[in-house]
Amino acid sequence: MNTSDPLLGTFRAERRVLEIQTKLHRWANDDPHRRFDDLYNLVCDPAFLAMAWERVAGNKGARSAGADGMTVTFVRERIGEVQFLAELREQLKSRSFRPMPVRERMIPKPGSRKRRRLGIPTVADRVVQAALKLVLEPIFEADFAPCSYGFRPNRRAHAAMAETRFLASKTYGCWRATSRRASTRSRTRP
Repeated sequence: MNTSDPLLGTFRAERRVLEIQTKLHRWANDDPHRRFDDLYNLVCDPAFLAMAWERVAGNKGARSAGADGMTVTFVRERIGEVQFLAELREQLKSRSFRPMPVRERMIPKPGSRKRRRLGIPTVADRVVQAALKLVLEPIFEADFAPCSYGFRPNRRAHAAMAETRFLASKTYGCWRATSRRASTRSRTRP
C-alpha cells in the first residue's frame, strides 16, 4: 500500500477510506479466522488520518483542550491542519508517537449532586484514536450478531428496545414446541 502520497482532499480521502473499510469488512466476513497483520500502515495512511481529523474537528468536544492545552481551533490557526497531520503521521511511521496523559475534569452527573470524572485526551491522541477506530471497526463489525446493539455505529438503545418489544409480541410456535420437548426429555432421563 502506498502511504507516501501527500494529504488527500476530503472527498478523495473519504472515498479511499470507505473502499478500504469495505474490503476489510468483506475479508473479515469471508474468513472469520483471518489474521489482519498489517493494519498499522492503515492508521498511518494520510486518508485515514485526514478522515480522523475531520471527525475530531467536527465533534463538539473539539473546543476542549487536552493536557497540552491545544484545541482544534489552535491547531488550525497556529500550526495548520496539513502540518499537524504530516507531523503526526511522521511520528506514527517512526513509531515515536506516545499518547499523553488525559486532562481530568469533574463534571456533574445529570439529575444528581454527584460528579463524575471526565478525561480529555489531546487533539493528537483523539486523531490517532479516531484513525484506529476507522481501521478496526469494519473488522469487528463482521463478528457481531445482527441483534447486538451495544456501542455499535448506527445502533441506538431505542432501536434495541423497539426490536425487543416487536419480538416479544410475536408467538413462536416452534420455540414453544422445542421447549416442551426439552422439558419432557429432562423428565424422562435419569
